[in-house]
Amino acid sequence: MGWTAAPADATAPAEATAPADATASAEATVPAAEAAPVPACTARTGPYQWDLEGHLKLPADGRQSTADCVAIRAFQQRTGVKPADGYAGLATYRTMLVVQARANPNAAGKCPVRTYQVTCVDLDRQLVWVQRGKQVIYPPVPARTGRDGEETRTGWHTVYWKHRDHFSDLYNNAPMPFAQFFNDGQAFHGVLDDLFRGGSHGCVNLRYADAERLWHVMHEDDAVYIWGAKPGTWRSMGPPSEAPAPVPQG
Repeated sequence: MGWTAAPADATAPAEATAPADATASAEATVPAAEAAPVPACTARTGPYQWDLEGHLKLPADGRQSTADCVAIRAFQQRTGVKPADGYAGLATYRTMLVVQARANPNAAGKCPVRTYQVTCVDLDRQLVWVQRGKQVIYPPVPARTGRDGEETRTGWHTVYWKHRDHFSDLYNNAPMPFAQFFNDGQAFHGVLDDLFRGGSHGCVNLRYADAERLWHVMHEDDAVYIWGAKPGTWRSMGPPSEAPAPVPQG
């Protein structure tokens, strides 16, 4: 018995017979996704309100407004400050100092310029950067330095030992990742807690990622220069004769 070919359109997919606008009609019935509403910005006036208003070119009156809150929150979102809630707190202020210093952290010339590499520690602004000559090879990052009675020592120092996975012999075996020692036990190292709270025992604390990057930039025998005074310490408030006697540390 002979074989008969099927009609030319017998194998065409069933959907080929659907009206040309069937898909469009189906899509038209699905409502467009609505954008999530932006929550209202309701943060109160922060302790660094004036500073953030000046930096963000807002009307400077030291009082929070809705526009201030929204602008500060946008700054926090851009720079990774958490929570990004529009409150002009310490972490936001310290991040502002980093942003301001990026173009030229040594604009005031307080860190000596040398032909060799120098790690600069500005206690006044709580910033660290590395320069060789006038070239910044490690941009400024926030730091936490020594509290009253355990101040980070100022002046010239030299990195004398590096230990990637160090633990403190003095402070309850506390982790000191990417430790780089520069003066009698004081070191640059990373921390996992809130960098913007309190003070150290004299070390220069950095965020973990910043300490890791600095580890690859600094070397043994590198020069370190430290100046200024940590804000809020007695040293920052005037000469010793004008400051109260230190409280013994436990």
